Amino acid sequence: MNTWPVSLRATVDLILDSSFPMFVAWGSAHSIIYNDAYVPILGSRHPAALGLPFSVLWSEIWDDIGPLMAAAREGRTSHFENMEVHLLRNGYPETAYFTFSYSPVRGDGGEVEGVFGVCNETTATVASERDQRGQAEMMRQMFEQAPGFMAVLRGPEHVIEMENAAYRQLLGGREALGRRLVDVMPELAEQGVIELLDRVLRTADPYVGRCERFVLRQPGGAEDEAYLDFVYQPIVNALGEAVGIFVQGHEVTGQYRARQALLAADHHKDQFIATLAHELRNPLAPIRAAARLLESGNLKREQVSHTTGVITRQVEQMAHLLDDLLDVARITKNQVRLQKAAVNADELVSLALETTGPLIESRKHSLRVVHHDGAIELDADPVRIVQVVSNLLSNAAKYTDPGGMVTVETRLDGDTCVIKVRDNGIGLRREALRDVFRMFSQEQSALERSEGGLGIGLALVKGLVDLHGGTVEAESAGVGGGCEFTVRLPAARRASFALKPQDPVREIRVRRRSILLADDNRDLVDMLSQFLELQGHSVVKARDGLEALALARTVQPDVAILDIGMPGMNGYQLAQAIRREPWGENMLLVAATGWGHDDDKGRAAASGFDTHITKPFGLDSLEALLEHSRQPALAG
Repeated sequence: MNTWPVSLRATVDLILDSSFPMFVAWGSAHSIIYNDAYVPILGSRHPAALGLPFSVLWSEIWDDIGPLMAAAREGRTSHFENMEVHLLRNGYPETAYFTFSYSPVRGDGGEVEGVFGVCNETTATVASERDQRGQAEMMRQMFEQAPGFMAVLRGPEHVIEMENAAYRQLLGGREALGRRLVDVMPELAEQGVIELLDRVLRTADPYVGRCERFVLRQPGGAEDEAYLDFVYQPIVNALGEAVGIFVQGHEVTGQYRARQALLAADHHKDQFIATLAHELRNPLAPIRAAARLLESGNLKREQVSHTTGVITRQVEQMAHLLDDLLDVARITKNQVRLQKAAVNADELVSLALETTGPLIESRKHSLRVVHHDGAIELDADPVRIVQVVSNLLSNAAKYTDPGGMVTVETRLDGDTCVIKVRDNGIGLRREALRDVFRMFSQEQSALERSEGGLGIGLALVKGLVDLHGGTVEAESAGVGGGCEFTVRLPAARRASFALKPQDPVREIRVRRRSILLADDNRDLVDMLSQFLELQGHSVVKARDGLEALALARTVQPDVAILDIGMPGMNGYQLAQAIRREPWGENMLLVAATGWGHDDDKGRAAASGFDTHITKPFGLDSLEALLEHSRQPALAG
């Protein structure tokens, strides 16, 4: 070292005394001298690196640093921050980052003889900063893509400093960053929002809002109602002062409306149950009174006739009520199967008028029937369309004051059959039009009438029309303005046939039979047996399935009318037991039950029943059934 130039010795002394990584590359070959702090950078190259030419030591990165060394030899200093290099260290390639400077070192003669390097590896720092940036970007993406709305409001003016996509959507896409909230959405000031934000900022107390209602004005001027769950969380500085507010929340408009719909449905259900109880009590009261009158035994023939007529009418009313309930349930469960045929629309209207005519006449209404396009043919289930028109006509008659006008019209609109039912009755509020076809929905003015009903008739109408691929609409000029219901049914055309004449009424004469009645309803068995005996039949009665089987073996009747739900042995088991006996092979078995679904009828047939009648059934249908049975009549 004694022969080294003074400048070289001074530089080496500086390097060796420093704890910072340093080196000097001396001479034309750039032979390297370095300190201990530089050893970690060299890795396994140390100690063989000492005295090697720089271009040999760092051959893999010489293309990158060679020009910098040359610049220093020309007297220029260079400095780089976090320069990326790809080097071999400890036998493996790696990417590393360095902050370094190269400065010229002059010899004793004043010429540049070497390069002084100060080098710090920043690989760990760069990786950490990169991770931090990645985490910051991830947080930004999470903030931006969060399903709930988020924003940061800065300072007493509540300037929007940050916002995510959900918040922009809440604002209707308005430009908001850097602007005061009150300038972006002035309508919030009218709703107390700015005052609330001021309070949070002043007190540094968070505010939690749950399902609060806001009216948000869209850029086009339209107003939207929104319900929000949200938090105003104060952003506090080191002194504990609130300097901003973090806003976070979710729009819960859909959940709020769903909850309101459930509450409304629950209210309608309660209303329906109360109305159902009322509607069932109504016919039961005259039936009970009629029964007491008949018990007295003091009635004249015409009084008996009137009293039994009251019972018949009230029972038919209850049966119609229950049929409608069952139909709505079947439609809801998609269990209604249409029996479509080519039918005449005008004929269906006429049949509906036969059903509702007595009600229209009893209320002294004027009836107007208009067929605009002559006979119209369509593919539909005639029973169901008559049910639709009957319900509409019945409503028109019930909700129109006596002496009103009821109009029914049919016309052809392209390939659509249009049926209109119009009245000048109590009408509907605009709000009620939206829900009029919903189950259990009733207008208040309708509830105040004795004919209020269950609120299922129009739900049934809509369900049946929907099954046909049609539509039904309601219109009204308001309370007192009457109503118009329009049914549109597809697959219609001008008819090629005329209205069919009604079949003449035929008198039914029933042949004498031996009949077994089996039912655990004592009153029903007694009433039916009296009726059948009055018709000349021989009747035996059983209260349960086992007793019925014993009587059947003894009497071997022509006909067995059997309930299904009996103790001991149910009706299905009883029918199967009878069919297994030789004397029971040709017996007419009738299932008489309150279970009237298609599945129930199929099970009855599989058990051996010839036919199925649903309670309550009319005595005329029972007479017709006995008349057309295959059994021979009793002698005498």
